[in-house]
Order: sequence, then structure tokens, then C-alpha cells
Amino acid sequence: MNGSHLTYSPTHYSLAGYKAIYKKKLYSFDGILVFGLLFICTCAYLKKVPRLNSWLLSEKKGVWGVFYKAAVIGTRLHVAVAASCLFMAFYLIFLK
Repeated sequence: MNGSHLTYSPTHYSLAGYKAIYKKKLYSFDGILVFGLLFICTCAYLKKVPRLNSWLLSEKKGVWGVFYKAAVIGTRLHVAVAASCLFMAFYLIFLK
């Protein structure tokens, strides 16, 4: 056997292949924006639900305070958040 029937792919066995894998983008900026907008909208909605409001949004500081702060942003800037959601939907559907 001379090994001619085996295929060698440089992307699987060499260091150049590993560098090519790491050069890919892990996260896109528009994906992070969509996540942020959905997080703000969800927290603002949960603020209107009485049981979830007292359970999830009772802490105003610390790690759990992020939910409270996102709910406050969603309720106070509801027009800007809604316009941003509509713009992102238009961008993702038609422009991307």
C-alpha cells in the first residue's frame, strides 16, 4: 500500500487549518443587538406580570439587577425600543 487512496486535507491536520477556524467570527454585531432588544422586551413584559415581577425583578442590584434595569429601560424608552425592533426586523428580513 502506498497510501495514494487516502486523502489528506490540510484543514484537518495542519496548524494552518486551526488558524482558519479561529479566524471565523463567533458572534455578529447584529446578533448581539437582536439579543439585547429581545432581552429588554422580555424583561419589560415580565414587569407587567405580577407573580414574575415580584420574583424576578425584585432585586435592583447585583446580577439579578440586570433584569430589573432592562425592564426599566424597556418601559421608559418603549417608543425607542419598539422602533429599534422594527428597524432590526426590516434589516434582517430585507437587507441582510
